[in-house]
Amino acid sequence: MASDETATRARHGGREARRRERSHKASGPGRPYIVRNIPTYDILSEENLLKIEAAADRILAETGIEFRDDDVALDHWKRAGARIDGGLVKFEPGMLREILKTAPAEFTQHARNPAASIRIGGRNVVFAPAYGSPFVMDLDRGRRFGTLQDFENFIKLAQSSPWFHHSGGTICEPTDIPVNKRHLDMVYAHLRYSDRCFMGSVTAEERSEDSIDMARIVFGEGFVDENCVILGNVNVNSPLVWDGTMTKSLRAYARANQAAVIVPFILGGAMGPVTNAGAIAQSLAETMAGCALTQLERPGAPVVFGNFLSSMSLRSGSPTFGTPEPAIGSMVIGQLARRLNLPLRCSGNFTTSKLPDAQAMTEGTMSMLAAVHCGANFILHSAGFLDGLLSMSYEKFMLDADLCGALHSYLDGVKIDDNQLAVDAFAEVGPGNHFFGCSHTMANYETAFWDSETADNEPFEKWEAAGSDDAATRANRLWKERLREYMAPPLDPGIDEALKEFVTGKKADMPDAWY
Repeated sequence: MASDETATRARHGGREARRRERSHKASGPGRPYIVRNIPTYDILSEENLLKIEAAADRILAETGIEFRDDDVALDHWKRAGARIDGGLVKFEPGMLREILKTAPAEFTQHARNPAASIRIGGRNVVFAPAYGSPFVMDLDRGRRFGTLQDFENFIKLAQSSPWFHHSGGTICEPTDIPVNKRHLDMVYAHLRYSDRCFMGSVTAEERSEDSIDMARIVFGEGFVDENCVILGNVNVNSPLVWDGTMTKSLRAYARANQAAVIVPFILGGAMGPVTNAGAIAQSLAETMAGCALTQLERPGAPVVFGNFLSSMSLRSGSPTFGTPEPAIGSMVIGQLARRLNLPLRCSGNFTTSKLPDAQAMTEGTMSMLAAVHCGANFILHSAGFLDGLLSMSYEKFMLDADLCGALHSYLDGVKIDDNQLAVDAFAEVGPGNHFFGCSHTMANYETAFWDSETADNEPFEKWEAAGSDDAATRANRLWKERLREYMAPPLDPGIDEALKEFVTGKKADMPDAWY
């Protein structure tokens, strides 16, 4: 009996090891990002796209956009020929599209591990974790303010998964670090615990510059001046306001030839109209203005056309995420971004659920599929988003990683060749027999199907005997296992020391600020 049990454990361990090896091959040199093999889904006609563009042009020319607390930005607009009235800027139709012609349609973001560098734009798709939550939660300790340890944990979980291509940015707020210093710890954590691409700070111009300077320590000043190595995610103060904090950070990234991701945050009925077409026109106007400003700062700097459409409960005024109207609106945003020939950031795993439950996965799947079909190139918020982005969930992070894995296969489409058509297998098996043990199955079984890490596919009786665990409970075990097994990617000791000295020196130069 003892020898039988030992043999059983060995067989199970071998199968698990092979499964992990198969899944993690997706993160190797051949798969640092996805190249889509399915078409985008274009839902609007040329006539209707022109109507939305004309509406955006009217908003820009007649209402205008206010630029606050950034005289340099106003000078840029004045030299470009915009009409300036105090901080209000109005744009003639076609002006912003002309400026945007210098922006690249596709670019490489270099990772410190060259095999993990990504392409943003074209047919390429990149998944990055969720961004910006002040709280974290798990099944053991519930909801609490995020800490630097939580921040580092999520970087390690992303680095350990084959289904992400990017380390992300502010995965959660490390609220145990002073506000004016936490960006230093966050950028260091990305560079130390991951060798993938990452995002820097945007909460103040000097913090953006610190982030870029830390990237220069790793990549070299000359390389950074000629290549994108860091992204900055900047938000419009919708409706129709760009504040100086964001435009100064936007310009800091562009000035250094690094990519700004330009994102309106429109809650329909609050920061924009309740109608989808109106919100889309507003989004187009606000995003074009931000993208164009990067080109006035440095023509040719990479920039990403971003979008964050959402809705709200008109009964209570609460934001809602993962709903159908913003999802279908993303399809139109994709068409508009392609007409501007710009890379697109869109959608994510959105939900207002407070738990990693059926609501969370339903809403997240709707918005992720919208991102996939609208042609998004950079999908932020791919994993962990819960509680309307107020909370980063350990369990949902693992469940969402699983969905991202499934989307790898979905985006691969259907390959057609002699092996895939399997005509010889029919001859071997014949009518009325099964394919389970035939030579074609044995030759392809390791790669034929995507293999979930959180689903339970056992018979009911076996599942019940094992404890009747739900998906969130399985995800809870999985994230703990991943953190136990995590190994940091190598980092040159000299570079590591230089980064630490930079962080220590910057922190010593300023008192703590908690606001």
